[in-house]
Amino acid sequence: MLFYSTNNKELKSDLKQAVIHGLAADKGLFMPESIPVLPQGFWDKLPGLSLGEIGFETLKHFFCPEIPEEDFRELTNDAFNFPVPVVPVSSSVSALELFHGPTLAFKDIGARFLARVMARFTKDYGRDINVLVATSGDTGSAVANGFLGVKGVNVFVLYPKGLVSEVQEKQFTTLGRNITAIEVDGTFDDCQRLVKTAFMDDGLKEQLTLTSANSINLARFLPQMVYYFYAYAQAVAQGHNDIVVCVPSGNFGNLTAGLIAHQMGLPVKRFIAATNINDVVPKYLVSGHYQAAPSVATPANAMDVGDPSNFIRIQKLFKHDLKSINEVISGISVENDAIFSTIKKVYDSEAYILDPHGAIGYHALNKCLKPGEHGIFLATAHPAKFPKTVERIINREVEQPDRLKAFLNGEKLVENSSDEYEELKRVILDKAL
Repeated sequence: MLFYSTNNKELKSDLKQAVIHGLAADKGLFMPESIPVLPQGFWDKLPGLSLGEIGFETLKHFFCPEIPEEDFRELTNDAFNFPVPVVPVSSSVSALELFHGPTLAFKDIGARFLARVMARFTKDYGRDINVLVATSGDTGSAVANGFLGVKGVNVFVLYPKGLVSEVQEKQFTTLGRNITAIEVDGTFDDCQRLVKTAFMDDGLKEQLTLTSANSINLARFLPQMVYYFYAYAQAVAQGHNDIVVCVPSGNFGNLTAGLIAHQMGLPVKRFIAATNINDVVPKYLVSGHYQAAPSVATPANAMDVGDPSNFIRIQKLFKHDLKSINEVISGISVENDAIFSTIKKVYDSEAYILDPHGAIGYHALNKCLKPGEHGIFLATAHPAKFPKTVERIINREVEQPDRLKAFLNGEKLVENSSDEYEELKRVILDKAL
């Protein structure tokens, strides 16, 4: 399969070059040339498939035969090797717990897959690949840990100073080796702008091979479709129908993956795009006018995005037809006070502990769910990653998994940069050359 640029559908690339370069030559994002509808045979056997097997059956349409099917089956089984359970929270709402991977966040799925695909494609490339990634929280830890120790790949994680939790920060600043953490004196949007500027710097690209591990890379966001199929299978087995999925949304790669799964035949009734007060997309869904805005810091920091890169992909999926988009997606933004009150309410009534991002998903579902529908919200991060927020609200300690404790005991190793591109460029060149 070929992949086209969101800036020009006639500009296409093969899989290997799309993964290695991340962005198209005209700076557009890559999209699959076609989206296949899954055959009936897949649905017949879906209830008995593991997460890795679902990954193989769904993603092979995009990644094979460039990766031979036998090798690809091994790759998906290795990447998707941890539980992703659908857990009842109330009679009408369940959580898809995506935080049982190595870094306790949903991005482990995409990052582990991307790291394995990238390692395969760069094995005989002849020069190092330099991965630039901006993070507002969990992306940095998932990508850093996914690529840790991969030969021929250097990873640079840009994050906004003081705007990620201490737990999140320790997960990518304590690794060393081929991972460089860069603390930027600015916001996540500044970090994302710096990464985009680097990709547009032809002089830098003459010296280094650059790629991205943010969800702008198709091998990062496409594998996230896998857990939508897995969640559907579990929900049906639990006796649920008329399933609505709520996606806490920041850069919108997660929702994009779910919508591609939907176009492949996933029989989810509709999607809810839940944001914090960075509500560019919910406003667009009402007005039809997209207006980027400076990001605002919130307790759900991984969603603090004022200009989500992946929304253009959603527009492409629906051919920029607002009516068609609104038939499948509704948008809702959640105020900070509602995040806090939802965490408390759900803990008091259901004894279930939400993190701030999951609280947004739960709150949005309860506002939008119709009689007879069953809602699934994506629980994207373990609540132990946000102890200062969560423990104060529920008035008890959140148990820390052992793998999280190991990160917290590590020594922080960082480079520092302002939000000026030339300063960042010097840091990257000093480390990479």
